[in-house]
Amino acid sequence: MKHILSKGMQDIFSKEVILFVLKITAISLLTSGVFIWYFWGSIASFITAYLSWIPWKWLQTSGANVMTFGVSYMLFIISISLFTSLYSEKLLILLAKKHYPLVEVVGYPSITTSLLLTLKASMITLFLFMFLFVFLFIPIVGQVVLVYLWSILLREPTLYDVGTLFISDKKKKKEKRKKTRLLAMIASLFNAIPLLNLFAAVFAQILFLHHILGKEEN
Repeated sequence: MKHILSKGMQDIFSKEVILFVLKITAISLLTSGVFIWYFWGSIASFITAYLSWIPWKWLQTSGANVMTFGVSYMLFIISISLFTSLYSEKLLILLAKKHYPLVEVVGYPSITTSLLLTLKASMITLFLFMFLFVFLFIPIVGQVVLVYLWSILLREPTLYDVGTLFISDKKKKKEKRKKTRLLAMIASLFNAIPLLNLFAAVFAQILFLHHILGKEEN
């Protein structure tokens, strides 16, 4: 785990990664911004109706504001995760060749599968966010819940994208699933920090890359 984090931190602020993140951020801001602007009324109405069970009006209003912001932020994070999944292939191969020059690319992720896995993870994340919303107001517990939700968004799509590039053996793929929940949660911590949140999805891919290929250096 130590070498995974060490190499991951070396890579995350490299020129190649920063340029990639800037590109993904621009695309994600545009996409999520247009979506939120177009569906803002529907989102706000749904949230207000969802919180109608709360008996205190002031809490309904405060809760609606917090949840509306939370959903909007989630949509932005989802956009970053989606476009990172779709466009990170060349970056991952570049980083793999840099650290593990003998490693070969054995396959390429399907755009359709990457998209479906990300959308599935996004729907699960949003659903659980709505369901577990009340826990966000509890100190520490709320932060743990958020990190766990973000890890759901990252884990499966990242494992597929990185694993498909460098692993063809199904048994080995299954073995490499170990520790990926923890790695996804570590990467998800970036989502709680302004500016670093832009790097969370690609950081997850970099950590998974070193987790999968780490033994190649032996």
